[in-house]
Amino acid sequence: MGDPRPEKIAIVAEVQEKFSSSEAIILTEYRGLDVTDMAVLREAMKQAGGEYKVYKNTLVRVAAKELNLEIEELLVGPTAIAFTGTRPDGSAGDPVSIAKALTTFAKTNEDLIIKGGMLEGALLSTEEITALSKIAPREELLARLAGGMAAPLREFASLLNAVPQNFAYALSALIEAGGSQHESAETSQSESKDLSEDETEETADSIEAEAEAEAEAEAEAEAETEAQTESEEEVPEEEPLENNKVDGEANENEES
Repeated sequence: MGDPRPEKIAIVAEVQEKFSSSEAIILTEYRGLDVTDMAVLREAMKQAGGEYKVYKNTLVRVAAKELNLEIEELLVGPTAIAFTGTRPDGSAGDPVSIAKALTTFAKTNEDLIIKGGMLEGALLSTEEITALSKIAPREELLARLAGGMAAPLREFASLLNAVPQNFAYALSALIEAGGSQHESAETSQSESKDLSEDETEETADSIEAEAEAEAEAEAEAEAETEAQTESEEEVPEEEPLENNKVDGEANENEES
């Protein structure tokens, strides 16, 4: 057996490069599709950011074997492979977009059969590719993410704008509260001072009243003592009974 022809070597190298650089690959059987159908499918894949290529199974097997890709069972029948690539505007395609383009085309063209594929080195079944096609494209997901992030960012911006104003309000309220407290403190001090003065005056008046009451009590006590003394001096002293008897007897003797 002779050496492989350069053309075959180039195709194997091309397939290996596409396997290595593509985020996803999807293998299909295109038996029954005519030239027009293939052109329509290729255009749909191009707009989705993919590339649709037909290779001989023998060359794809060689390329896959050298890369240790286990896709041997998918390389049966006329096989065309969809790779992720770039869109006409230069933006990168994604696995969801090419899966959606293939499944959409297959709905109206039953001759296109999706056999399986790979996503970042992991094998995908036909059912998994169908499920992948139902996910929102990357641009839509990014738009949703941006929209979801925009609301919190707007709220955060509003909060930042409100901080200086709220700080000014808070500072003003604090100053007013401080003034009110100062005034309250001065009022309390004044009231305490007035209360102390009133209490002092009341205490002095109370002491003075007590002194006057004590003086009056002492005067009344002295007056009672003097009255009692004078009363005792006015009462005559009684003579002893024996003296009166003797005097009586003496008077009787004199008369006899």
